[in-house]
Amino acid sequence: MISMKVKDRRETAAAVLKYVFLALGLVLLLFPFMYMFTSSLKTASEATAIPPVWFPKVPQWDNYAHAWSAKPFAIYFRNTFIVCTIVVGMTLIFSIMGAFAFTIYIFPAKQILFFLFMLTMMVPEELLVIQNYITVSNLNLIDTYLGIAFPSIANGFYIFMLREHFTQMPSSLFKAAKMDGCSEWKYLWRIVVPMNKNAIYTIGILSFIGEWNAFMWPNMVTRNDTHRMITSGLATFRNNTASSYHFLMAASCIVILPIIILYIFFRKQIISGVADGGIKG
Repeated sequence: MISMKVKDRRETAAAVLKYVFLALGLVLLLFPFMYMFTSSLKTASEATAIPPVWFPKVPQWDNYAHAWSAKPFAIYFRNTFIVCTIVVGMTLIFSIMGAFAFTIYIFPAKQILFFLFMLTMMVPEELLVIQNYITVSNLNLIDTYLGIAFPSIANGFYIFMLREHFTQMPSSLFKAAKMDGCSEWKYLWRIVVPMNKNAIYTIGILSFIGEWNAFMWPNMVTRNDTHRMITSGLATFRNNTASSYHFLMAASCIVILPIIILYIFFRKQIISGVADGGIKG
């Protein structure tokens, strides 16, 4: 009886300690975002005060209107949504078809080609910048939506992730579909894709977030605000308002708001897709 009480106390202490560490991690995670938000509502003197002023005396909501009007953020958002739509659409098409090919078909050097796809995951993006720029330049795609999206429309990791999901489908299902007269194309889009929709949602969301946050490549291939994306626009805003931290924080809040909304609405699909991939992989 005593040992049971001791065990219960240990389990309770362990649970309390776990939640304390989780709460501490949550605070550390949210602190930069909360400080950015409170700084966006400060005056210029409050934003640069030492020691720091944690909360504004009077929230300056006009900072957001000033930040929005200082640069053509509406154009930046439009350009970013267009590029992200192109990237997500092309990434899903190439990932689905590539994973399906590596799952269903038997062809020479199949394993070697898949191994080469896996190797692309180990190559840093920075090593490909020069070659990608030469390619885009030769195709006359500089300062175009397609030129910005070009390096991101195929991803070896997403092909690998979908292949791991596709291989879990029973082969008898494909044989039964073939016996019923279903072609490979119909089997892919009518059976395989609906059965793996969580993984496909996850890939679409991750590719959208990745392209939304892209900075180096879009900054290299854009020349003016006509095709400039939100991250590059924020960088130019920072250069023009280097000492106005309250305006910069307001602009940063505007930029990250769509990603926060996206995660809130699709968090279940992201968690489910990643968890299923971890279990099946």
